[in-house]
Amino acid sequence: MTTTVTAAADGRTVSKSSPGAARGPRRTGRIQRIGLPYLLLLPALLLELLVHLVPMVIGIVMSFKELTQFYIRDWGTAPWTGLGNYRVSVDFDAPVGDALLHSFLVTVGFTLLSVALCWLIGTTAAVYMQDTFRGRGLLRALFLVPYALPVYAAVITWVFMFQHDNGLVNHVLHDQLHLTGKPSFWLIGDNSFVALLTVSVWKGWPFAFLIVMAGLQHIPRELYEAAALDGAGMWQQIRRITLPSLRSVNQVLILVLFLWTFNDFNTPYVLFGRAAPQAADLISVHIYQASFVTWNFGTGSAMSVLMLLFLLVVTGVYLAATSRGRRAADA
Repeated sequence: MTTTVTAAADGRTVSKSSPGAARGPRRTGRIQRIGLPYLLLLPALLLELLVHLVPMVIGIVMSFKELTQFYIRDWGTAPWTGLGNYRVSVDFDAPVGDALLHSFLVTVGFTLLSVALCWLIGTTAAVYMQDTFRGRGLLRALFLVPYALPVYAAVITWVFMFQHDNGLVNHVLHDQLHLTGKPSFWLIGDNSFVALLTVSVWKGWPFAFLIVMAGLQHIPRELYEAAALDGAGMWQQIRRITLPSLRSVNQVLILVLFLWTFNDFNTPYVLFGRAAPQAADLISVHIYQASFVTWNFGTGSAMSVLMLLFLLVVTGVYLAATSRGRRAADA
């Protein structure tokens, strides 16, 4: 820091500091404060790069190669096939493309039903839990058990419950309630879709319950009290106060549920094994079979890239539509 000494008229000495010298340390400290958050994020960004981005890039490269079991030891030497794997995947007149289209349609239907039921059950339970009553805390904890359990432990329990001869589901529906003429096969045939949907909803609705319940905490109770004084019933309060107040929460919740359910691999794999029934042939298990069962990693990678593009398009359209709707509501 530069200091200048001058003499005043009365004989005193006055020292002055250079403005540039004082500004230098302040600028350095400001740069350090701005750069510190990025420095703290650097380890997480590096891990994200190693765990997600690098395998994603490798998978995209593999989708352009004719990578089969003959090139597994050195996949870099696999011949370059260009868009050949993509043409095979989208050729719906051929067996591979037709099977992929069927799996895609099953996955879309399954995802829409599962997300709708998870949101409906979770929202209903969250609204009901807003009232104070004895045992509410215990009931909240019980509601979160399916979400807290490890996936394998939860789904394998359902496998035993869906057994044909000694499963709990057939025992209740057939032996106790006499709703079916004979015990049903739940893990094969058309009933496998119902079994998969049941497990997915049972496992996913507590997450919707948790998010909606957190969103309800920010709605002032005075709004409901004023609406009750005006003669509004429960359904009118939900329609006019609860749902509009939860619009932003539900937008994020539905998107997250859609992405999680569409990509779900653990639930169908543990429930049905490596070969899922045709009625429950989700695209995640279908891509696994195309890659690790038939050993055609090039085609499987192409299917994965197509699924990624589909999810990116759906996410972009959904975010654009919800943003436009939010701006229209605020205007």
